[in-house]
Amino acid sequence: MEFFGQPKVDWLGKKWYFLAFSLIFSVSGVLSLLFWHHLPLDVDFTGGTVVQVKFAQKPDIGRLRDAAQKAGLKDAPVVAYGAAANDEVIITLPERKSGESQLDAGRAAIVSALTTGYSETGKANAGTGKLDLDNVSSNALADWLEQKDPEHMGLGDNATVRYTQQAGAIIDYRDHDHSGIIASINNLAGVADAAVLNELKQGAYLSGFSIRNVEIVGPQVGEQLRHQALAATLYSLAGMLIYLWFRFELIYGVAAVVAVFHDTIITVGAFSLFNREISLTVIAAILTLIGYSMNDTIVVFDRIRENLRMNRREPLADLVNRSINQTLSRTVLTSGLTFLTVLSLYIFGGEVLRGFSFALVIGILIGTYSSIAVAAPMLVAYQDWRSRRGKSAALPVGRRS
Repeated sequence: MEFFGQPKVDWLGKKWYFLAFSLIFSVSGVLSLLFWHHLPLDVDFTGGTVVQVKFAQKPDIGRLRDAAQKAGLKDAPVVAYGAAANDEVIITLPERKSGESQLDAGRAAIVSALTTGYSETGKANAGTGKLDLDNVSSNALADWLEQKDPEHMGLGDNATVRYTQQAGAIIDYRDHDHSGIIASINNLAGVADAAVLNELKQGAYLSGFSIRNVEIVGPQVGEQLRHQALAATLYSLAGMLIYLWFRFELIYGVAAVVAVFHDTIITVGAFSLFNREISLTVIAAILTLIGYSMNDTIVVFDRIRENLRMNRREPLADLVNRSINQTLSRTVLTSGLTFLTVLSLYIFGGEVLRGFSFALVIGILIGTYSSIAVAAPMLVAYQDWRSRRGKSAALPVGRRS
């Protein structure tokens, strides 16, 4: 399919504009990495406690962040999680320890912050000694019921067994039947006995939020993941350089790797400029765009090599321009469709995929641009450099496929 017929754009004539564009975005990203937001790493790399919280109503992210700040939980990111209808958020605590005690501490810190700083019923009942039925554990509820003894069973094993069963039924109803949130204590009428239900109405309340899950990523694991992510990126670049050296010639490989490195710097810099955290899924997206950009560059190089074989006397700048124009329709078709796909993923994919799709949106735009504006002009610059040194000005054609 041809979109442009036979375009005759002088791409090489605009190389200084391309260079200025690349310098502006590259330098801006590097300055942000060095002096502003630095490299905003996700808990996957830094280590910390990840707490998943579900709300009875749509959560106010701004108020949640304020509540966390007021409770002393500084630098605790709060982001929406899953589908909007789920009313769930992820709160990350940058803790450096691991173990069961840290899980309990992270959970308790979030419950305390939301109870006193966000939940209206939590604020009203704070300090009253009442039980938060949305966040109490089965064992704690059983102990509370045994202490209150609403059925007047007295002390003994029978009371312990009885109230343990009651507590288990209530928590099972809350967690499994209603995803951790009880709409009203009256809804427990078919679950708890009448005496227990009356005691809950008097001595318990519903905070409107529930801790669904707590996970820890240790700092040692995060450091290992950082090293592995960096190694994976560098190994992929080295592997592509070797492949292009074998497939074409060394200068082609160098030009392609420089273009891909340019793409990576701008993409990572964009994350720093927009203060978006880099997670494992973002690293996967960066590796994907490295391959995508390299493939686009190889298509242009293949056409340059074919045209070199057919006409060695044509000025290289004209030949490169003609090669880019000949592949322009293919570039717009493939890159355009891919861009629309990842843009839809960015808009509709939710917060969990936001970092992944953001990296691909930036990467596809920059990767397509660099194949035309960075990789191809480097071949011409190489030829000019050889000419100034008195060597053969002919660009190597490369090996036949």
